[in-house]
Amino acid sequence: MDTYRALQVDAFTDEPLSGNPAGVIPDADGLEAERMQAVAAELAVSETAFVHPSGSADFRLRYFTPTTEVDLCGHATVATFGHLYEDGVVDADTYAVETNVGVLDVTVEEDGTVWLDQDTPTVVEVELEYDRVADALGIDPATLQDVGADLPLAIAEAGVRYLVVPVNFLEHLGNVDPDLGAIEALTDEVEATGLYAFTFDALDADAQLHARMFAPAAGIPEDPVCGTGAGAVTAYLDHYGAFADEFPDEVVIEQGHFVDRPGRVRARTAPLRVGGRSVTALDGSLVVPEADEDEILEA
Repeated sequence: MDTYRALQVDAFTDEPLSGNPAGVIPDADGLEAERMQAVAAELAVSETAFVHPSGSADFRLRYFTPTTEVDLCGHATVATFGHLYEDGVVDADTYAVETNVGVLDVTVEEDGTVWLDQDTPTVVEVELEYDRVADALGIDPATLQDVGADLPLAIAEAGVRYLVVPVNFLEHLGNVDPDLGAIEALTDEVEATGLYAFTFDALDADAQLHARMFAPAAGIPEDPVCGTGAGAVTAYLDHYGAFADEFPDEVVIEQGHFVDRPGRVRARTAPLRVGGRSVTALDGSLVVPEADEDEILEA
């Protein structure tokens, strides 16, 4: 048996038990893929980040949902570096982080805000029937068509691929009753990790968007506050010229209120980056059985 330090760090918030909880294993050296997957299933949050040494960067991060490995996770990155900064492992500085999508920069500011630089984004319109998307979300198609005249359904990707769905009003976004099987079929068809729905009708005056994200194919029925999705939607808004005046220096995105985990993501362009604060909610140890020889060979 091996014992590893394991934390739950709540990202995109400075209040414990809000925002998006991430599992963090700050020293995962020696953990193979099968055991990382088992740990993620045990911690049972949307994603768990595992910190490994890297031969090409300052750190290597791998991310697992309870059911599968994902290439990149914004909130788990913010949570990991928020913890490393709080623990004195890193200083306020910029670090090269090896991920499955390549080496990305992560910047830690003096106040504990963590910024993740994302890949150069791509945005491509998709041809899906509004009736079908609305049925998957359990809302009236008119709530999508109302916005769709100016902002179409599209795939936005900056390391993680999302189906971006604009909704006219917060009331309708809040009334979403997702058919997770139908959403999974939609995201599989367009090869997206999740469906990211948003509205300009935000709760707070200083926020530009309110969002919800569903990724059942990745084992995430609804993600409370999604960092890579925030980057994707910011790239989408920039691509389609969504703001009548000059694009804002920073887009503030609310999320998580409808699952009782409110949080806020900050997003910027040129380069595309997402950021926020985090707070440690749980710090302990986890006993992990040793891997067998077949697991070591497959890792």
